Amino acid sequence: MQHHSFWFYVFAFFAIILARYLAMAGFAHWLLYQRQEARVSVFNDIQLSIISAAIFSLATALVMTLQEQGLTRLHGQIHAASWWTLPLSYLAVLVLQDAYFYATHRLFHQPKLFPWFHRGHHRSRQPTPWTSFAFDPLEAVVQALFLIGIVMLIPLHFATLLAVLTTMTVWAVVNHLGLEVLPLRFPHHWLGRWLIGPAHHSLHHRRHGHHFGLYFTFWDRVFGTEDPTYAASLQPPGP
Repeated sequence: MQHHSFWFYVFAFFAIILARYLAMAGFAHWLLYQRQEARVSVFNDIQLSIISAAIFSLATALVMTLQEQGLTRLHGQIHAASWWTLPLSYLAVLVLQDAYFYATHRLFHQPKLFPWFHRGHHRSRQPTPWTSFAFDPLEAVVQALFLIGIVMLIPLHFATLLAVLTTMTVWAVVNHLGLEVLPLRFPHHWLGRWLIGPAHHSLHHRRHGHHFGLYFTFWDRVFGTEDPTYAASLQPPGP
């Protein structure tokens, strides 16, 4: 692997992360709906997202620098006898990230922390794809720490890490659509009841005391933070 300077990685990953956000959020907004949204809300979301992209690029550059020094557990080897570790490690990271996100997200809604860590994200009561990456700077730092910690602790293939980051981005965009793009029966399907979608997360933007998860509804159900009206509100209309 060719080695580069820390700042080369910072600028390179900033360009990649920001371009990915603009492309995915912009495409989702254009493709699925054209709702009249207050321009200031969209501007604030994009502004926060640019700052978040800078913070995540710093974290990614640090990961790459640590990798070059042999201080992470990232690797590029795939053996025929251990291919199964790729999907297993992918699922393990998603589960750990979901638990970490739930705990920190719920913590940031505490009155003393909310203005510092999470208020900017909630400027949009009706979220759009542009809200997907609109972390407050301190929250972005906390979420970036997960990325750094996970590559230090768990053996991960580079492809697995890329798959996790891609899943996180796609899931965040989908969850902030502000509408349910899946069939109405989906939330009541055995699988859909355990996965967070746009209808589930949009309730969080209207009722801050509910729905703190990222991928799965598990922690919301265990700790009683799932809105009791969620399932009933998504029942398809009768004949």
